Amino acid sequence: MSHYEAPIREPLVLGDKSYHDITEDIAKPIEGAANKNWYIAFYISLAAMLWGFGCIFYTVGTGIGVWGLNKNIGWAWDITNFVWWVGIGHAGTLISAVLLLFRQKWRMAINRSAEAMTIFAVFQAGLFPIIHMGRPWNGYWVLPMPNQFGSLWVNFNSPLLWDVFAISTYLSVSLVFWWTGLLPDFAMIRDRAVKPFQKKIYALLSFGWSGRTKDWQRFEEVSLVLAGLATPLVLSVHTIVSMDFATSINPGWHSTIFPPYFVAGAIFSGFAMVQTLLGIMRKVTNLEDYITRMHIEYMNIVIILTGGIVAVAYATEFFIAWYTGSPYENYTYLSVGAATGPYAWAFWSLLIFNIFTPQLLWIKKFRRSFIITFIISIAINIGMWFERFDIIAIVLSKGHLPSTWWRFEPTFVDVGIFVGTIGFFFVLFLLYARTFPVIAQAEVKTILKSSGEFYKKRREQGIPTKPAINVANVAGTSDKSNKE
Repeated sequence: MSHYEAPIREPLVLGDKSYHDITEDIAKPIEGAANKNWYIAFYISLAAMLWGFGCIFYTVGTGIGVWGLNKNIGWAWDITNFVWWVGIGHAGTLISAVLLLFRQKWRMAINRSAEAMTIFAVFQAGLFPIIHMGRPWNGYWVLPMPNQFGSLWVNFNSPLLWDVFAISTYLSVSLVFWWTGLLPDFAMIRDRAVKPFQKKIYALLSFGWSGRTKDWQRFEEVSLVLAGLATPLVLSVHTIVSMDFATSINPGWHSTIFPPYFVAGAIFSGFAMVQTLLGIMRKVTNLEDYITRMHIEYMNIVIILTGGIVAVAYATEFFIAWYTGSPYENYTYLSVGAATGPYAWAFWSLLIFNIFTPQLLWIKKFRRSFIITFIISIAINIGMWFERFDIIAIVLSKGHLPSTWWRFEPTFVDVGIFVGTIGFFFVLFLLYARTFPVIAQAEVKTILKSSGEFYKKRREQGIPTKPAINVANVAGTSDKSNKE
């Protein structure tokens, strides 16, 4: 009985499910028509995306002067949004890579969507530095490549260049990881497809997957290798993003706590965004039986942990700013000056949304509630945006000379581009939910006998069940197995 879990554990697959039911449920959003909720979410997202694209074209056509930047604040909403989006992408890699290495069963229903979220979030993040160049058609200049200007090379000492390498590596590894996991699911859709065109497309996407034992063996090996490669990326990418600030000499930025604190904050905000997306996705794809209260609770526990690390980092920053006795440190983003100055609203928004609101998750009733979790996850996303805004706008608005002090006020273009990227992100995610299997059906099938509600009930009643069977037999090219 070693492969069965303790009866006290709640099931991860609800309902009277057989292996065939799992295939039917996961293929349904792709093969069937979209429900009303999907269309409502899609049209709202599309409208936001089109507004954002209009603002981007206006910026490129007119110049960066249409943003609210000034002589002091050369970085503002664009870099805030860049760091926010990169941070959101972190949870996907953590769920898929780190939890795979730790053999956590609950990752199986959520890893596919978390990985998709990573890739779509990195797309949004990459937009901002390109727009901020002012001449996006020269964007390729950030790459160290031979050119017609003689030996004109990028500055390898610049953390902005490290960003280029970190994010491109992150995107490519995440993409390969995501696609590898999708292969057996694409093959399942291919074999079920009725229309010849659809069959041909999914045959191309599945790279000739046949479901043989050899395929599964290689699949397991590649997944482990990619998980091993992706795990250091969880730590390295946001560490390098934090060095955009930490390697400068600005008071408030020049801080050794930034790398670990940014990584914890990234995982914190990433898990919050996964909660937001799963709350929406459960409804638009009718997959409530696979994304359960247990998944929500486990993710909330990670949010409590990383939120605690972030709170300790805030307290450290605030204490050090006061303890140094330096008048310049009194105007950094976590200081008495910030709490009482013109940006007090942003300072207190950060504390309320990021430190006080997540403490509600200590209460089990709240931690297991879909609606409260959804509201808290949105609050954390808002709070993490304010954190990045405070770090950038508050620190830059108060320079060493009081005569240069200046406030940042966003224009409609700043707001429009940001709202547009949120719309673009959700458009990509909703299209993905209609064309790709949003749950790794092969992996969910491996835990059906040990964690499925139907089989757990049978064991409680003393009815014998066969041992969990090999995944290669469950989710190959055909799917004929039913309940015993």
